[in-house]
Amino acid sequence: MNDVLAYRARATPDATAMIDAGSSREWSYAELDAAVDRTAGRLAGLGIEPGDHLGCLLDTRAAAVRLLHAALRLGCVFVPLNTRLATSELEDRIERADLAGLVCGTDTEASAVMASEVPVASVNATEQADVTALADVETVGFEPATWSRDDPCLLLATSGTTGRPKLVVLTIGNLLASAVASAFRLGLDPDDRWLSPLSIYHMGGLAPIVRSALYGTAVVIVGGDETGFDAATARQALAEYGCTGVSLVPTMLRRLLDDGDLPDSLRFVLLGGAPASTDLIERCARRNVPVHPTYGMTETASQVATGRPETAFAHPGTVGQALLGTDLAVVNPDGNRVERGETGELVVSGPTVFAGYYNDLDATAAAFSEHGFHTGDIGYRDAEGRLWVTGRLDERIVTGGENVDPEAVANVLRDHPAVDGAAIVGLNDPEWGERVGALVVAGEDLDGETLRAYCRERLAGFEIPRTIGFAAALPRTASGTVKRDAVRETLRERGE
Repeated sequence: MNDVLAYRARATPDATAMIDAGSSREWSYAELDAAVDRTAGRLAGLGIEPGDHLGCLLDTRAAAVRLLHAALRLGCVFVPLNTRLATSELEDRIERADLAGLVCGTDTEASAVMASEVPVASVNATEQADVTALADVETVGFEPATWSRDDPCLLLATSGTTGRPKLVVLTIGNLLASAVASAFRLGLDPDDRWLSPLSIYHMGGLAPIVRSALYGTAVVIVGGDETGFDAATARQALAEYGCTGVSLVPTMLRRLLDDGDLPDSLRFVLLGGAPASTDLIERCARRNVPVHPTYGMTETASQVATGRPETAFAHPGTVGQALLGTDLAVVNPDGNRVERGETGELVVSGPTVFAGYYNDLDATAAAFSEHGFHTGDIGYRDAEGRLWVTGRLDERIVTGGENVDPEAVANVLRDHPAVDGAAIVGLNDPEWGERVGALVVAGEDLDGETLRAYCRERLAGFEIPRTIGFAAALPRTASGTVKRDAVRETLRERGE
């Protein structure tokens, strides 16, 4: 098969492919296809060849969309890199990804040059001797790549909430299967416009770009990580361009709701990256926001399970049923499937599951069993097959021989009217082995002892946080997942 954009440009050349909300510029599929051809020719002029790993150090913007499609057209593996990484982190990521070249922009030039020993090109004009302006490169003729479903096309880093992030190899087949399964759950309209404020180096931000090209619908690009998510800008883009869908993490949705009502044009709000609180789902129900809470990960090319609004409103906390083609098992520590209603590790198999971790056979082998990919997440399915995700295996806290579920403790804290957010971790303790620690986002009048008194009426004694710290916000990854190592470090430094 050819790349999805080439197919779409032949099928519906005049349909709107992409809208850049920042510049108000629109591209038809024919125009985007021609721009991608030019970009691919310039990459070939730089010496990029089929099979090469091409790095991208750009925030979500039109140039990044063109670069993604150009990499696919050349037959490259696209490697989007987190623009917020420290230089040492970026060096490690680039070295492990075996890049043949790296494309940056004005804002990321300095980081690209400092962290990379491979050729660096910029999508903007540049005065740096070590950087080539892509627009100045002479285009070279190339043979458009043909793909089979098992061909690797993406290399994405895991969220890295604890430990060193692994590099996930995703294939064309993974992306296509994910796009089809998502369309079956969310529905599809030829006039759909999908707003994409999430980072392109996260699967949640990259998926709408690929899916829109496959569906023949439009993707609307807004924002960038340099200034962070701006609710007013996103709201304006949703209304101005009649967006019917948007991908968000809970923090983004909360800011949008705080800022006012969402436009009536919205058909779905795909909400993932972190657990959505009951309060947030109930706010959506009161304001008729078509929220679709979802559970997924990089290793599954995005969604594993997604709930429709009627399911979310009737059963707050669930992420719905598994998607088309996805087999979801819940297994006990012995590796055996458990009955519905019983809690265990979530194991996923099906066409969206990744090919393995790049250059890490041991980690790949450890992640799979006869049942499929072991997510490390804990949860259960109820009698109707709805999935409930309750935590992670590596987050379980054992204090004085008692098991503590961090998410259960966090939910109690979040129910306090003065608490806006909470993260629970285990901290080393010389007497108990571990003690429960809590980092809390709350109003100024709340203190640790008041919070413990609240918990005593709702939790067992061993579940009550012994160490409590307060912060203006919880440290999160680009996808919205809490950085648990950062929470521990904060509690060690200034926790009570």
